[in-house]
Amino acid sequence: MLRLVVDLNRCQGYAQCAFLAPDVFAMHGDEGLLYDPQAQAAQRERVAQAAAACPVQAILVEDAEASDA
Repeated sequence: MLRLVVDLNRCQGYAQCAFLAPDVFAMHGDEGLLYDPQAQAAQRERVAQAAAACPVQAILVEDAEASDA
């Protein structure tokens, strides 16, 4: 399980995350971002790509299993 936090004050709605990981991120209107704060581990690669592609670096990804141990 991955734990996601998006700084919605920093997010500018570029939608790179929604394009790269549409099962986790979605745009609601022009600037509103919806996301699953607990993404499945199977989405790890796509979520990492989405976080790296964010022009304002608004996405924080943590491995929930590692932080709970």
